[in-house]
Amino acid sequence: MKLPVSTEWLLHCATSLAQLEVGSTASAAQLARYFDLPAPYLAKQLQALVKAGVLSATTGPRGGFRLARPASEITLLQVVEAVDGASSPYECREIRQRGQGALPAEECRNPCILAEKMARAHEAWRHVLTTSTLAEIVDALPPSAPSRTRLRLTGTP
Repeated sequence: MKLPVSTEWLLHCATSLAQLEVGSTASAAQLARYFDLPAPYLAKQLQALVKAGVLSATTGPRGGFRLARPASEITLLQVVEAVDGASSPYECREIRQRGQGALPAEECRNPCILAEKMARAHEAWRHVLTTSTLAEIVDALPPSAPSRTRLRLTGTP
């Protein structure tokens, strides 16, 4: 069974990595244990963030993943687009002009109102994600969360 790409997983992993001390890493196995996720699948997905320049990866016994840039420079949209791409989830196929309920062509000169609304919603969604950084997310966590994350994820407070 092929698992779907989980944007939620990668948003949480990136947020967890943003809570580590600068220069610290966490392996895919550590992140998988931390969130109870399948490690091989998560490792593949983390590579998408490396390819997008959100994370950097190092190999070896002390290797793992870390943020490629400061958390204040990484937006949620960058994480989401690394996994899901930039295209809109809604695609108008002009079904208003098909089937028994087809509208006459002269009534379809303007763009479909549903397509317009969905495009506006997508732009609003992108705006929120592009103006939200990992640093802002970490700052909104309970004060004890970063040290707890560091301790449970890497064993260092």
